[in-house]
Amino acid sequence: MGELRRLAMVSLHTSPLDQPGTGDAGGMNVYVIELAKRLVRHGVEVDIFTRATSSALDPVVEACDGVTVRHIHAGPFEGLTKHELPAQLCVFAREVLRTEAAQPVGHYDLVHSHYWLSGQVGALARDRWGVPLVHSMHTMAKVKNAALAEGDTPEPAARVIGEEQVVEAADMLIANTAQEAQQLVELYAADPARVAVVHPGVDLDLFRPVPEAEARTALGLPRDADVLLFAGRIQPLKAPDVLLRAVAELVAREPARRARLVVPVVGGPSGSGLDKPQALADLAAHLGIGDLVRFVPPVSQTELAQWYAAASLVAVPSYNESFGLVAAEAQASGTPVVAAAVGGLTTVVRDGHSGLLVPGHDTAAWADALQRVLADRAFQDRLREGAVRQAQRFSWEGTAEATLDVYARARHALAAAS
Repeated sequence: MGELRRLAMVSLHTSPLDQPGTGDAGGMNVYVIELAKRLVRHGVEVDIFTRATSSALDPVVEACDGVTVRHIHAGPFEGLTKHELPAQLCVFAREVLRTEAAQPVGHYDLVHSHYWLSGQVGALARDRWGVPLVHSMHTMAKVKNAALAEGDTPEPAARVIGEEQVVEAADMLIANTAQEAQQLVELYAADPARVAVVHPGVDLDLFRPVPEAEARTALGLPRDADVLLFAGRIQPLKAPDVLLRAVAELVAREPARRARLVVPVVGGPSGSGLDKPQALADLAAHLGIGDLVRFVPPVSQTELAQWYAAASLVAVPSYNESFGLVAAEAQASGTPVVAAAVGGLTTVVRDGHSGLLVPGHDTAAWADALQRVLADRAFQDRLREGAVRQAQRFSWEGTAEATLDVYARARHALAAAS
């Protein structure tokens, strides 16, 4: 087979250079760039293909030594939703193939695609270049449609079909958790021998315990506040409304606590979520807690680490998460997590040790969980210690090493079949 020298990553619908927490940028963006940087340390050069969303973007950007981001022109720069992107797959794929054709034969040794749209392009490149395809789903339509938030839009049949095609085409599939691996097998008829579990990681140098008082001073937060943080895209799937309703219930139970509560919502509206981000502010006002909620635009990873460290707890009430990077980052910062007992969150959060898992999205149950953490400082401190220990299970270096093993399996499988 030879050595793995150069890798083509495909991340069609969202660029690893985009700011996480707004548009369609989120955990997958962090995953792609962090994995790429760690692969470089193992001697692998990485080209990341993504769709250009502005004419001002340079066609080729060196993200760091060994990692190149290539902006592919396919369709209008702005205004396209993920549901409209399938119409641009042919143009995008053509430009990816054209880029490779300008290089010496055998330029790429493997393709790693992220999300089903990228997998469609990756499957074509696999066949054209004669190299293996490794695919990461990140989210799956059948899973999402089985647990829709109120007011959310079901994923279309075209995506379901597209995902089934990618599962069949890929030489190896990477699942974030054992539960996701099981879903690939049961819902998509994936061959268990071609599914590998590789946990995403956390930047443990950036997300680390910092004194709460220090972080709060830097952010202008009261030192004696109960800070209940939501971080992520504002969309029905992420369910920030669940936190707001639980806070309103908490205030109704304990009116005296109101003076100490601060509820920061850090992030922007999703490109495919709430069309009017004002809706969440309107809900807060309707619930009578508008004065407690602070809306903070998406921030850098460095500032996000400060928000985690400043929080009394981080709420992750999502209806589904393939992993739950926010929960992992918060725990690495030494902050307890109160999360919905769904998807990858049941792997990331250790119930009763690093945070609390709440079955479902019932307002009273969520208020109970928030109250339990806030009412007992000793319990909160134990969760903080447990959160740091739990986060040590997830590092990007470990993710890269495990991913390289999957790449080797995919290359051996293709070589054996040739």
